[in-house]
Amino acid sequence: MCSVFFLTLNLLFHMDVKDNNNHFYAVVSNLLRLRPMSVATQHVLQVRDKIKLSDIERRIFDRLLASLRHFNLQTQVRVAGGWVRDKLLAKDCYDIDIALDNMMGTEFAHKVKEYLVSIGEGKDVRGDGKIKSNPDRSKHLETATMRWFDMQIDFVNLRSEEYIENSRIPSKQSFGTPEEDACRRDLTINSLFYNIHTDSVEDYTKRGISDLKSGRIVTPLPPKATFLDDPLRVLRAIRFGVRFEFTLDEDLKVAAACGDVKDALAAKVSKERIGKEVDLMISGNQAVKAMTHICDLTLFWNVFSLPPVFKPAISDGCERLCVAYLDTAWNLIHLLKESTFKVPVVNYIIVDSLKQKGEDAKMVLDLHRASHKFLSLIPCLASNEDLQPDDVDWMRGLIDDVSIASRVRVLTGFLLREIKDLWRVALLVSILLHPIGINDTEDESSQLHKRRDLFNTVESSIIKLGLDNVWEVKPLISGEDIMNVLQLKEGPLVKEWKEKSMAWQLANPFRTTEECIDWLRETNSKRVKLE
Repeated sequence: MCSVFFLTLNLLFHMDVKDNNNHFYAVVSNLLRLRPMSVATQHVLQVRDKIKLSDIERRIFDRLLASLRHFNLQTQVRVAGGWVRDKLLAKDCYDIDIALDNMMGTEFAHKVKEYLVSIGEGKDVRGDGKIKSNPDRSKHLETATMRWFDMQIDFVNLRSEEYIENSRIPSKQSFGTPEEDACRRDLTINSLFYNIHTDSVEDYTKRGISDLKSGRIVTPLPPKATFLDDPLRVLRAIRFGVRFEFTLDEDLKVAAACGDVKDALAAKVSKERIGKEVDLMISGNQAVKAMTHICDLTLFWNVFSLPPVFKPAISDGCERLCVAYLDTAWNLIHLLKESTFKVPVVNYIIVDSLKQKGEDAKMVLDLHRASHKFLSLIPCLASNEDLQPDDVDWMRGLIDDVSIASRVRVLTGFLLREIKDLWRVALLVSILLHPIGINDTEDESSQLHKRRDLFNTVESSIIKLGLDNVWEVKPLISGEDIMNVLQLKEGPLVKEWKEKSMAWQLANPFRTTEECIDWLRETNSKRVKLE
């Protein structure tokens, strides 16, 4: 879904969305007219009264307690946050956050490692790293981390913080009580502790378990203070809300949309952390709901920030069109159950705004170009008649020597060789853009089924043409062959002949290398005579 969503942004940035004659605008506007934007509904989950440990978890906690006894440490060890939440929901969790009441995480991690070595179990632990704090970027705690029995274990101390006026960067940090630490966490459902000494769940906010049972996303402290402490918590609240289908608290929504929090999100949170949250949202099964919340809370352009200067100008409601398009694509993908889509995560947004990989940005732009090429081929590939594509200027010159009957195969083959196994993603986007004869009486379901049928027809045609893995087909002749046969030096002319020979090969899939060389000589001879 990442590619589909960012491709939507790219499409909108390359057209005038105020032009109602534009088919893309008409499609998504019709989608917006047909139904309201998706919203999260309250969802009640079954919550356990007691945590049931796995054998590995029990062994880890026993070793932690043994480490305390070995070094005679008077330290209370608790598990905090997501592991406690997930275990109460009977879900597996492979990340354990250990919270300590009177030791730094790095110090205790070293003690644990030393103890394990002393009993011959040091080989079970991999890594002994440390993540430094960075208060300017809302990363307030230094964390020790290790891999233990294929579980990710983080060690950190309970904290209490003091702030100076007009700043959410702590002026003083000290060891805190469990209650102080719980109140400084992002959400009540993430503020629960599991005390490994007493084998019990501790709810110091007095509402973590009740919010988990009733399906509510609430902050332990007033939401604005919680968000200003770490503005990324706004996105985490959205992600957990859609993940568990919980309801966002009304006061939380007001705070998330306020100017101070949005400014802090831009100023204090690294682009990498924002990008990671967005990737987790869109990679989940509630991507549309997550993006809808981001729109509703007016956070869209804070998250997907634009460069200082860009053209064309963004029209009002652009973000809604993006979400409507994502919603339709999501529904269409679910209708296309037998098709496989490989989707990785416009250049500035992906690389600079979200700090994702540059190749992901290139992928989105490649898909954008490919989807527009597909638009000219869909009528031919979907028809039972021998139709020829109109207005194909992206291959003029290369198909002039190809028989008319083979041109659709050649054009489609070249397109698939460009985007390889992502061709179904480009086709999906093209199907969403392609006119399908919608009338005002049709509901969304009938429209989606028409588009599903069109996708399946085109996909089937491509497979019947033998093009499904055409990018793996090796050229019959190489550039060196061309230079030897035509007595050419390496340069643009050799590249042109390589493309022409591939066009001939796509038009004649069962011919041999010798026949391709004969064609090359004959075609070049005709060209020389014409010159």
